[in-house]
Amino acid sequence: MSTYAALQQQIAELQKQAEEVRRQETAQVIADIKATMAQYGITVADLSSPAKRTGSVVKAKYRDPISGKEWSGRGIQPKWLREAVAAGRTREEFAVG
Repeated sequence: MSTYAALQQQIAELQKQAEEVRRQETAQVIADIKATMAQYGITVADLSSPAKRTGSVVKAKYRDPISGKEWSGRGIQPKWLREAVAAGRTREEFAVG
């Protein structure tokens, strides 16, 4: 049967081995990434740029004639329209088209 001290020694040795293997594998992964980036002409700037949206643009259904602000009718109702409705106006008054 192993003693606590012997197990702790084994743990320390295994952690040391694991760190060395991780360092080697990390170096290989970095080399692979660099090679792939070179193959496809990818730069570091390409990695940090935001992804392009592929969704469709929704046309405005409501427009404030004073400020020109618009709302598609999706999501939270904008403040300018909420305030106008609270003041007694209707959404239809701001309808586009």
